[in-house]
Amino acid sequence: MILKASQRANANQLAGHLLNTQDNEHVELHELRGFLSEDLYSALNETEAIAKGTRCQQFLFSLSLSPPETENVPVETFETAIEMIEQKLGLDDHPRVIVFHEKEGRRHAHAVWSRIDAQTMTAKQLPFFKNRLMEVSKELYLEHGWELPKGFIDRELRNPLNFSLKEWQQAKRTQQDPRMVKAMFQESWQRSDNAKALKEALQEKGYFIARGDRRTVVAVDIRGEVYSLARWSGVKAKDVRDRFGQSTQLPSVEEVKMMVSERMDEKLKSLIHDVGLNYRRLRPAIEYQRTQMVERQKKERTLLSEKLDKRQRHEAQQRAARLPRGLGGLWSHLTGKTRRIKQQNEYEAWQAYRRDAAEKEKLIVQHLEERQRLQQKIKILRQQRSQEIADLQREMTNYLKASEKDTRNHEISKEPKPRAHPRQESTHEPKYHSGPTLEMD
Repeated sequence: MILKASQRANANQLAGHLLNTQDNEHVELHELRGFLSEDLYSALNETEAIAKGTRCQQFLFSLSLSPPETENVPVETFETAIEMIEQKLGLDDHPRVIVFHEKEGRRHAHAVWSRIDAQTMTAKQLPFFKNRLMEVSKELYLEHGWELPKGFIDRELRNPLNFSLKEWQQAKRTQQDPRMVKAMFQESWQRSDNAKALKEALQEKGYFIARGDRRTVVAVDIRGEVYSLARWSGVKAKDVRDRFGQSTQLPSVEEVKMMVSERMDEKLKSLIHDVGLNYRRLRPAIEYQRTQMVERQKKERTLLSEKLDKRQRHEAQQRAARLPRGLGGLWSHLTGKTRRIKQQNEYEAWQAYRRDAAEKEKLIVQHLEERQRLQQKIKILRQQRSQEIADLQREMTNYLKASEKDTRNHEISKEPKPRAHPRQESTHEPKYHSGPTLEMD
């Protein structure tokens, strides 16, 4: 289970992110512990109000828990992981929030703690929390038998296709799968041993080397999007400097953009738009299926929740009716019968809670599996779109190369041919001798 955490402020912004239903198909406020408020916005603002009595600026500790993509992890596993982290960081008894998100057939969790101890009005210090979270993450992988990421075994073997939020957003702007883009950069870097070979390898894919800010080396695609060569190739900036030397010899980003825009045929420019348009024409059918599925799942969960609430109230009334009242209740209290009835009620209430949680979890797993089947279709469409755009990148690059070659040949043909020196001119006429002619019998 991948664990990412940060210390932060801005309670309203965090609450809005946790309750975001636009980017998440299902959002569930699972737990509010240690707050006077009963809704998420008020609870986090409550922490912010208390923090004003201290010098702490980052009064919240926010954690995201993302299980392996191929695993359907139950709620109990998330709760156990959160308890482990809480004890590891010393956040026991601190106010806590747990929220579950579902998106694209996957479920992940967010936990938020208040760092402020209301009794001492001090903030809990969390030194080296990233290292401690790494230890918990490894323990969870080993405990549940999940395939351990190679990066946990050896940092040099970490997944080279992992990308940052900035890289994801950049690939999203260009409507390409960031994993494919990053794999292309890394493959080009690995199969080239010098700057010239790398330039040619990237140009085959539609990317042109340029000089970025602060003398860095970047790649520019045919849309004018700029990519950090070191970041997308998964290498260090020093490796890029060693390969290219003085990057000032490279054209600037603006020069590359101008070159591409000047030589790009308008028809070719429209091809990417056509790919996106064709994808959008295919997407509404699947998007309609997705929205209808999500709405139906929400209704089913609401009906189940109402059913469970009604049953819980009925069973609670039955358990309460067992307790004797009046003189009989006094006698039962003296004889210990009341205590035994309460113990029985508590046991039955706990069993009822587990039963209801199991029913709810069963429905959620069913919904996740249904959503995952639809997600496979969406992935296929995305891959097809990315492949078409990559193919267009190569076609446009070939067009630019051919256009540049024709331009050079045309310029050479226009150049005047050098005239030969007069002494070197030859008429190729036969030469005759003036001497006597000898005839042989």
